[in-house]
Amino acid sequence: MKPLVSILIPSFNAQEWIADTLRSAIAQTWDRKEIVVVDDGSSDQTLAIARRFESECVRVVSQKNQGAAAARNTAFSLSQGDYIQWLDADDLLAAGKIASQMAAAESCDRRTLLSSAWGRFMYRSQRARFTPTQLWCDLPAVEWLLRKMSQNLFMQTSTWLVSRELTEAAGSWNTQLLGDDDGEYFCRVLLASNGVRFVPDSRVYYRIAGAGSLSYVGHSDRKIEAHWRSMKLHIRYLQSLEDSPRTRAACVQYLQTSLIYFYPEKPQIVEDAERMAQELGGQLEIPPLSWKYSWINLLFGYRAAKHAKFQLPQIKQSLLRSWDKALFRMENRRFSAAIESHII
Repeated sequence: MKPLVSILIPSFNAQEWIADTLRSAIAQTWDRKEIVVVDDGSSDQTLAIARRFESECVRVVSQKNQGAAAARNTAFSLSQGDYIQWLDADDLLAAGKIASQMAAAESCDRRTLLSSAWGRFMYRSQRARFTPTQLWCDLPAVEWLLRKMSQNLFMQTSTWLVSRELTEAAGSWNTQLLGDDDGEYFCRVLLASNGVRFVPDSRVYYRIAGAGSLSYVGHSDRKIEAHWRSMKLHIRYLQSLEDSPRTRAACVQYLQTSLIYFYPEKPQIVEDAERMAQELGGQLEIPPLSWKYSWINLLFGYRAAKHAKFQLPQIKQSLLRSWDKALFRMENRRFSAAIESHII
């Protein structure tokens, strides 16, 4: 009998997206699947929409709002699958995503972590941009983590397909991390794995959600503190795999890249980061600003320049999202009109 794959979807105020996400899960060509949706106390119509899809293979439950990590832990506790597919409530899976990875799994042991290609989109998934990085290949765990930290790379949550054995070995999602809980979690999955197998024919569509997304740090004190906790765990995990000049250098670069989130508003974290870098044999510098923001620094100071660095791209992205949404609706109206004309 084919292995059962559990597609686990935490959802919170995702009424605009949840239907499309569920359709992409149901459309998976891998037929032995179950889908578990855990609504984390949504205040909109997310739960009601999800319940329209309930069937033998789709289960929908709700809980009091506790955060994405807690919702994922609940979903896993309710699952029965031999393999686990994590799927955020606004993202999409290509129809053959799981089937392609399961074909690759036949030549791997249960401790191999399977990854896939992923592309960013706003509203029109057909316009998704797939941009390969140095993580898009087969890698041992230490090399994967080293590249991630030294080059500021990541793999989107839904790219992974994880055996139940490996999932249980990694442990639960950390409910104390408001942000970067996925980065920290998959570090632990990596530590328990025998390495990563990249499956290029497998694809995920990652929706760009802007400032409202879990991954956006911004000026939230809670997210900043959570990001720092996750960073310290990342460094500890990499050093547990290999303590060498190259891994220490990667850790220092990781600290330098993320220092912008803390400087100058969080002096205690900055001090801790500088001390950690020195212990690793390196030294941190004031986060540099590109020429686009250096003039703001000269006229109004570093804080104003940093604010512009974070906010202006968000404004641009918001405008692009509005435009893409308008084109998306226009294309849908044309399609509906063509279908109606054909039927008539």
